[in-house]
Amino acid sequence: MSAALTLRRDRKALAERIAWQDWEGTAASLDACGHAVLPGLLDEAECRAIAALYDRPDGFRSRVVMARHGFGSGEYRYFAYPLPPTVALLREAVYPYLAPVANRWNAAMGIDVRYPDTHDDFLQRCHEAGQTRPTPLLLRYHAGDYNCLHQDLYGEHVFPLQVAMLLSQPGEDFDGGEFVLTEQRPRMQSRADVVPLRRGDAVVFAVHRRPVRGTRGIYRVNLRHGVSRVRSGRRHVLGLVFHDAQ
Repeated sequence: MSAALTLRRDRKALAERIAWQDWEGTAASLDACGHAVLPGLLDEAECRAIAALYDRPDGFRSRVVMARHGFGSGEYRYFAYPLPPTVALLREAVYPYLAPVANRWNAAMGIDVRYPDTHDDFLQRCHEAGQTRPTPLLLRYHAGDYNCLHQDLYGEHVFPLQVAMLLSQPGEDFDGGEFVLTEQRPRMQSRADVVPLRRGDAVVFAVHRRPVRGTRGIYRVNLRHGVSRVRSGRRHVLGLVFHDAQ
């Protein structure tokens, strides 16, 4: 089979895997707790192929060593345009399932911004505002590394949901390194969630805030995400941010 035919076959299989996810259940989980798991979004071969890109720096626009900036310990690289085909397809194909949730959340929180149906149209909005640098990133952690709690904003135009895909197998490739979310509600202490993932699973989560219904109506809840300390081995993650950076 030619390389072109193999690529088309693989893209079709991934697109079908995305379409088969329980998006109604995903929306319900996002509403309930600000995150949702997409099980088996990537297969093992896709995970290994994406993780292997880390050592080919010509495909990236920059490298960040977290300790230099107080972000934690470990490092990551931002992909350059054009994105690798699998990463580009993920960004393009997942966005339409999340845009209705994003629009509903903004309406509930009294935010006027609405998001178009396609990712290309949203990227055009970002680029017209000067946010032209791609934000999908590949993260690598070794034993002792961690990622401090943070938010991935990057500019004026922010899509309120993002995705992280675990490319390594817990218990085999690494131990520790759990994905962590914290939620700060008004006049309450922060609540933490640890989201268990297996290789190929993805977690969708709020970038910044989400609506929560209280006794006096809807209020905005602030969220941050990070990664606990890796105890052993090596952990790779693909981060999918839908807005570009300035």
